[in-house]
Formats: sequence, C-alpha cells, structure tokens
Amino acid sequence: MTAYPLLTTLILLTCSNVFMTFAWYGHLKHLNDKPWIIAALLSWGVALFEYLLQVPANRTGFTVMSLPQLKITQEVITLLVFVPFAMFYMKQPLKWDFLWAGLCLVGAVYFMFRSA
Repeated sequence: MTAYPLLTTLILLTCSNVFMTFAWYGHLKHLNDKPWIIAALLSWGVALFEYLLQVPANRTGFTVMSLPQLKITQEVITLLVFVPFAMFYMKQPLKWDFLWAGLCLVGAVYFMFRSA
C-alpha cells in the first residue's frame, strides 16, 4: 500500500488516460488508410499499458474513495487529458463545448463528493 493513495491514484489514472486516449483516437490520425483490424490490434497493444496503470489506480483509489467517486474522478481526468490531445495532437479547434462539458463535470464532482 502506498503512503499517498489519493495522489498515487490521480497520477496512475492520468497516465492511464493518456494511453487510453491514444488507443481510442490516435489511429484516426495515422491509420485511416489501413484496414480497421490493423488499427484495432495496434490500439489493443496501446491499451495494454492503459490497463497496467488503470487496474492498480482503481484498486488504490478504492481504498480512499467510493466507487462512484472513483468513476467521476476518472471522467474528469479523461476530459483533462482529451482536450489537449484533441487540440494539440489531432489539431481540433478549441470549442466552448469543452468548457461546458468541464462545468458539467464540476457539478458531477460536487454531487459525488458532497456527502463524503
């Protein structure tokens, strides 16, 4: 057991989400001309690293958070990772929708953690 389970969880979930985002969307930039099965196999290879980080993150996080709190934390991290990925790697324009989605997640975080 780690001395800082919350910090460990946040770091592992963030790293896991970087791999997840590349596994789910990275192939759209470089493999669009390849058969989908190639993209799927490469994505599974990347996703292996996601799971190697995500499983211990969830196991550690579950020692200090409830399951719903752990899930909403993961969703917030997902958006925090996805927005820079979309903008800088996939060259998508920054949209107000990113802000509105983030504000919705702030509300979700509030409701999930308010009774903790």
